[in-house]
Formats: sequence, structure tokens, C-alpha cells
Amino acid sequence: MFGYRVPAPDQAMLISGGRRGLSGAPFRVVTGHGTFVFPVFRKVRFLTLAMCEAEVAETCVTKQGIALTVRAVIAFKVGNDNESIVNAGQRFLSDQDQMSVLTGRIFAGHLRAIIGSMTVEEIVTERQKLATEVLDTSKAEMGKIGLIVDSLQIQSIDDGDTGYISAMSAPHRAAIQRQAQIAQAQATQASVEAEQQSARRQAEYARETAVVKAQYSAEVDRAQAEAAQAGPLAQANAQREVLAAQTELAQRAAELRQQQLVAEVVKPAMAEAERIRVLALADAERMKIQAEAAASHDRVALDRMLIDQLPQIVKEAAGGLAGANVNVLNGADGLGEIAAGLVSQGLTILDSVRRGLGTPQGGAATDGERPGPAQPGELEK
Repeated sequence: MFGYRVPAPDQAMLISGGRRGLSGAPFRVVTGHGTFVFPVFRKVRFLTLAMCEAEVAETCVTKQGIALTVRAVIAFKVGNDNESIVNAGQRFLSDQDQMSVLTGRIFAGHLRAIIGSMTVEEIVTERQKLATEVLDTSKAEMGKIGLIVDSLQIQSIDDGDTGYISAMSAPHRAAIQRQAQIAQAQATQASVEAEQQSARRQAEYARETAVVKAQYSAEVDRAQAEAAQAGPLAQANAQREVLAAQTELAQRAAELRQQQLVAEVVKPAMAEAERIRVLALADAERMKIQAEAAASHDRVALDRMLIDQLPQIVKEAAGGLAGANVNVLNGADGLGEIAAGLVSQGLTILDSVRRGLGTPQGGAATDGERPGPAQPGELEK
């Protein structure tokens, strides 16, 4: 639209010719949005708010009187507030490149002043301290012209041909070289140890490999030998099993034949022998019984004959007493006693006759037929 102006994001639009800006500024500041500008009656200029850079290469004398060439880079810009924009616009709007030149000169002066109060050792070892002090001392001055510093970097410090910094760093270089040599020696030793360890591991691996190969070879040979013997062994085992089966069959046949022989020959023979033995025993028992019966009959006949002859024997004994001079003191009782004595003598004579004939005295008692010695009462009966 005609008369409508918009500043870029990194620009501030300064409008002059109308009413004054804030705090009595000779122009009005517009940032971040557009506005209507009447042509002819208003004039519009743009001030950059982008980052700018200034380089400083200054020879400074330290507290020790040693000249040092210091190179630094300053990053700065116009402040975003209206006051900074107004201050920068009034000073640099017509020639904005002068911001870098003026900033470099300002920092060069502060750099010389600060380095003059420090030693070379402090400057070399405490660069950040140097940059911080320069920023702190230049902040107020830079704020007056509407600029703010974002960073200050010390790029290099050179003492030229004096060799002070080099001499100062000599002990450190020597220590570093010594440490480097020690580190190199340690690295060499570690490398040698690593090589030796690697060689030992390779030797152990080779030995283990050889052992494993030998074991594998032995297993292969054993497997081949077992495979070669498997056929004959299987055949031998089969033959052994066949022989064992045949032997068992022969044993069973022999046992069966033995059982048959026992059933056909031995048992009939044993039965016949048992029959003959039983018959013989029966015949012997029969003959024994017959003999015993005959002997018993003979004894009975002899006893009966002797018994029949006993009265005659007693009679003869009594006849022998007839001519004897016997005195009987007790009458009838005495005669009875004499008679009993005669009978007893007759029995004694009967036993003597039996023993003379060889007949056992107890044979008749077994059959229950031979009577015992006659008692006096029995003879009277």
C-alpha cells in the first residue's frame, strides 16, 4: 500500500519529520511491525540491528616491559532497546561501517591498558581473565554509543623476537618431551609385551590346535578301526550267538533224551527192582514167619512133651526119695514142701533140657504159647 513501510527483522526503522520520538529523540523508532509514512512530510531511514564484527591487532607492553602483539575479535551489535537504537542512530546512521572501526579502537585502548597491568605469564595462562576485564571496562563506553558486545576472543599473543614466551614454555616443553619420551617408552614396552603376549597366545593356540588335531586324528583312526572291525565282530557275535543257540538246543535235546531214558528205562527198571525187592522182602518175611511158626510149633510140641513127661520125672524123683531116710518135722506141711521142691526140680530139669536143645527161653513168650515156670499152686491144678 502506498506510504506503508515495514522494517526487516534485523533493522530498526527511523522516521523523522513528524513528532519527536520517546525522550525527546529527533526521530521515531519502529521495529518488528510496519506503519504508514506520509511521503514528502516524513523521511524514513533504516539502522541495522545485525551482528557486526571488529578485529583488533595491537602491540601492547606488559607490566614487565615486554612488547606483545595481541590479536582479538569482537562481536557486537546495536542494542534492541529504543535508547540504544537512538544513540547508535544519531552516531552511525549516515555511516554504519564506522561502528566496527570505532569499536576496534575502543577495545584496542582498553586492551593496552589492561595488558599493561599484567605479566606475560598471566596474559598467556589467563586469557579468559584478560577478555573478561576488557569487556567489563568497555561495557559502559560501548553502551553510550548504543552498542553491546556479545563476545571477545583473544586469538593470539606474540612476543616477536624476544623469545620470552618460548623461554617461558621451555620447562613445560622439556617436561612434555620427557613425558612424551616416557610415554613413548611405555608405549614401546607395552607394544613389545603385547607382541610377546600375542606370540605366546599364538604358540598356545598352535599347541592347542595341534592337540585338537591329534585328538581328532586319533578319534578318526579309532572310528575307522572300529568300522573295519565292525563287520568281523558282528559276524563273530552272530556265530557266537548261533553256537550258543545250538549249544542250548543240544543241552535241551540231551535233557529231553535223559528224561526220555529215565521215563523209558530207569523208572521201569527202578519200578521192577522195587517190585522184586518188595517181593523178596515179602517172601523173606513169609519164610521168616513160616520158620518162626515152625520153631514155635516145635517148641510147643517139645514143651507139651516135657510137660507130659513131668509127672514121670517127679515120680521118679519121688521114687528116689522112697528109700531115703527123711524126717518130716511139720507133718502135712512138711510133706507139701517136699512135694513143691520135687516139682521145682522137675521144672529146672525142663529148662536144662530146653537149653540143651538150643531153644531160646523167651521164644514161646513171644507167641504167647509157652507158659512160665510152674508155680506150686498151678502144679496141683
